[in-house]
Amino acid sequence: MTIPAKSVMTTDLVTVSPETTVAEAARRMLTHHVTAVPVVDPDSRPLGLVSEGDVMRHFGAQFQSKRAQWLRLLAEGERLAPEFLAEIRLNQQHVREIMHTTIFSADQEASLAELADLMLEHGIKRVLILRDGVLVGIVSRADVVRAVVEKLDDLLEPTD
Repeated sequence: MTIPAKSVMTTDLVTVSPETTVAEAARRMLTHHVTAVPVVDPDSRPLGLVSEGDVMRHFGAQFQSKRAQWLRLLAEGERLAPEFLAEIRLNQQHVREIMHTTIFSADQEASLAELADLMLEHGIKRVLILRDGVLVGIVSRADVVRAVVEKLDDLLEPTD
């Protein structure tokens, strides 16, 4: 029997808009115990994805160092306006600036095997599940593993 995505997908979704700040996206991930959030338009159509790794890279030392270099070059020895510095503060940057726009998605009727193949082929951890282009769920690697284990348990149970 084929297991469809709709039977294992998470439907209680945490999403953000492109205008959500990076800090707020990180806060939502922590609050909801998720490792990534889809970026959607007002009609819940996916535009991208932001993961913990994206947030970490954004706040990492290498990014901070490059940012400081660019600001020094921009200033050319002059003092930068406080208004400008306030505008580019890290906690004011938006998700649209760091999100991945390559979206891996499948229909809610896609099989678990198809989703697993997609994840393995592209080295991704989750697949967005769409119905008519609208985000309706997410299937993670953990969801796939859980479904396989449950199916194995069903097959191994003795029948009377």
